[in-house]
Amino acid sequence: MKEVRVIDEEGEQLGIMTPQKAIAIARERGYDLVEVAPQAQPPVCRIVDFGKYLYEQKKRAHEAKKKQVVIEVKEIKFRPMTDEHDYNFKMKHAKEILTDGNKVKATVRFRGREITHKELGMQLLDRLEKDLAESGSPEFRPRVEGMQMTVIFSPKKEK
Repeated sequence: MKEVRVIDEEGEQLGIMTPQKAIAIARERGYDLVEVAPQAQPPVCRIVDFGKYLYEQKKRAHEAKKKQVVIEVKEIKFRPMTDEHDYNFKMKHAKEILTDGNKVKATVRFRGREITHKELGMQLLDRLEKDLAESGSPEFRPRVEGMQMTVIFSPKKEK
């Protein structure tokens, strides 16, 4: 017969016993028997108020979720013949996004026959890579996907 290790409501160990005996002790004290570590040998059960236990679990999960950092990917679009002022404006915006801790997807969109001049898009993305060097680094070399060329920059880790 399977046995379980039992811990009471104060955190004291009651020892190893059969599940039926553990349930009887829990009911006697007016509490529930909850399995907290099923993978342990023998499994660990705790005598607790189940409603309170669920509330504490939910509260811990909520606290852990609060501390999580969500990284977004924000896209900035260029054209092969993007003007100097527009380029500088978008580059500064990309720097701000990277310093906020988010990723930047830089896209050069080609229209019609512009796709025959992929080198213009490559030059633009290389220039952007140099300008963003202190804020972030590219995750991969620029890729051509259909009529656009993309690269994703991730923020530099601060020490």
